[in-house]
Amino acid sequence: MAGVLAAQQSYPFQNPALPMEQRIDSILSLMTIDEKIGSLGTSGVVVPRLGIKGTSIGEALSGVVLGGPMQSLFEAMPLPQAETRKRTPTATTQFPQGVGLGRTWDPDLVRQAGAVIGSEARYIFETGKNSRAFLVLLTPNADLARDPRWGRLQESYGEDAFLNGTMSAALIKGIQGDDPKYWQAASLLKHLLANSNEDGRYGSSSDFDVRLLREYYSVPFRIGFVNGGARCFMASYNAWNGVPLTVHPLIRNITVKEWGVDGIICTDAGSLGNLVNRHKSHANLKEATAASIRAGINMFLAIGEDYRTATKAALAEHLIAESDIDAVLRGSLRTALRLGLLDPPEMVPYSKLKTAADPVNSEKHNAIARQVARESVVLLKNAQNLLPLDRKAFKSIAVVGPRANDVLPDFYSGLPPYKITPLEAIRAKVGASIVVNHDAGPGAAKAAQASDLAIVVVGNHPTCNRSPQQLLQSLMAGAQCAVPSEGMESSDRQTLTLEQEELVKEVYKANPKTVLVLVSSGPYAINWSQGNVPAIVHMSHASQEEGTAIADVLFGDYNPAGRLVHTWVKSEEQLPPMMDYNLRHGRTYMYFKGEPLYPFGYGLSYTTFAYSGLRANNLTSGGEASCSVSVKNTGPRDGAEVVQFYVRYLDSKVERPNRQLVGFRRVNIPRGESRAVTVPFKAESLAYWDEAKGRFRLESGRIEILAGSSSADLKVQKTIKVTGE
Repeated sequence: MAGVLAAQQSYPFQNPALPMEQRIDSILSLMTIDEKIGSLGTSGVVVPRLGIKGTSIGEALSGVVLGGPMQSLFEAMPLPQAETRKRTPTATTQFPQGVGLGRTWDPDLVRQAGAVIGSEARYIFETGKNSRAFLVLLTPNADLARDPRWGRLQESYGEDAFLNGTMSAALIKGIQGDDPKYWQAASLLKHLLANSNEDGRYGSSSDFDVRLLREYYSVPFRIGFVNGGARCFMASYNAWNGVPLTVHPLIRNITVKEWGVDGIICTDAGSLGNLVNRHKSHANLKEATAASIRAGINMFLAIGEDYRTATKAALAEHLIAESDIDAVLRGSLRTALRLGLLDPPEMVPYSKLKTAADPVNSEKHNAIARQVARESVVLLKNAQNLLPLDRKAFKSIAVVGPRANDVLPDFYSGLPPYKITPLEAIRAKVGASIVVNHDAGPGAAKAAQASDLAIVVVGNHPTCNRSPQQLLQSLMAGAQCAVPSEGMESSDRQTLTLEQEELVKEVYKANPKTVLVLVSSGPYAINWSQGNVPAIVHMSHASQEEGTAIADVLFGDYNPAGRLVHTWVKSEEQLPPMMDYNLRHGRTYMYFKGEPLYPFGYGLSYTTFAYSGLRANNLTSGGEASCSVSVKNTGPRDGAEVVQFYVRYLDSKVERPNRQLVGFRRVNIPRGESRAVTVPFKAESLAYWDEAKGRFRLESGRIEILAGSSSADLKVQKTIKVTGE
């Protein structure tokens, strides 16, 4: 009762009319040192006697995670988290993996997906539907997938910095909402930065120059903060050029001072101990804790690390002062205030959700999930127009392969309200008029031989088919997956060869009229399939509408327009060593030296498009170019085209990419009609980082603007002049 009465007293921080920083001053002046140290944990600032409840954090890469593989992992953990086992999972809308969201090339739709995720997180928080509810969402993953062997490639939006940043900003805006004062939920980007190797990740160093930092690795984060409006992030496990990111000066010098980050800045799980045991940059935990706080960290994701005792020891030895803790806690408090957690409920529009209908499994949210799934499907091959399938042409279809009747969750997937497998969707699509023969493996070829057409569904297992206990062990030890081509967090892929391609060969031999459906987290070197199988369709895992999207594309009820977000190489021999972070040695479409299996931005359609009339104006420093092109649907069907704009630097005196994406637009165009597609871009997006001057510099000279359907299929071009410094 005493705590309740204290919370009802009048304190300055309870006055919503006061400026934010004055309210924070009030809170900090009322907190004890023990309360401040306790507030460096994952619940944020929690002071029950003052009525401050905290924000809590949780995963939400492709849907709010309150169930699924991660829940199973928590249940496998030892006693300190035993209470988690008693909590009932809660279903939430589940989208494709992050790579699938990226393959839509549709920021407007990704923003809608973000709104679904944010609104469901807020609904669960406001209603108390689950005791583990949280409002700080650890999403998006803005890391760049510079290498297809990276075990967490599926969480990211791709290999291109501009695309990744654009998609990240879209998701952030959807999550945080449109209210001018309050956030619906808070987006916390991870992992800053250059965090794209799993083997040795706890103590590795990503080494590259400042130009690549500024022009590539930091770009998605900058766009997420500056354009998307996020104010929170997680520091990555790795070091940059030998200095661990958890304590790196760039936290204050770049993210805070340049990009305006002033919210939660947290460690990755266990990073505090890694400073001592893996990086060996600090002698003990108290020194590591003090250095982290001085760097700007205000939340510790501790696993087996007593950051409270370490912080007290650091204070006692004057490694930090209480004022240092006050300074970093301001970020957590700003986040709580932006979420409206310290204001009267009647002022906060999201408090009305307490009496609203449950949005999970609503037609609105399911429809958005369905559209995202459809837009993420990529048509890789379609010889002799085998697709779309004509229902009248077949009396029997074999739907075979180990992924035919699966919808597999990613490690960061939640629990969907329902899920539709490819087999279920195909059976529903064809009805009783066509016999569907199914076999998951050994009898696949026999089923294919007995059918008019074969659809073979193969792909990786996104959690390497590990039990909860095996997941826990692999995260701690970094064990490789049992299947060499598979990867996930803590486990890089050892090969890009699809082991299940042997099954594809057997099915094709039994029935040459075969469609390959590849459901996978990332690229595979499917050279044989590309050379032999008539049609190939690709999609990522985890969507509750996976089967619907695949069936709609196969039977022509949806014309595919997804585009790849990675360069699919023919062999890992075309790649530099895994730990080579210097892109200029042949990474991504910008610097790749060989012939890819499929280029970045690639994807086919059931119709065709013609480009003409590319227009662009000359550029001067501080100006903006308006690039426009006419695109006509010249084929037999309505369809969407992803119009991509690239630049080439013709006169640069410094090394620049072979080509660079500067704009894109996904456009629906009815058959026979044309659309003018216009994409603006600023002159500053063409600048390079001048290390000598410590700033971006725009060169004078000619650039070539190219527009087309992929990075390797650029149909029109125009040269313009840039007047720089």
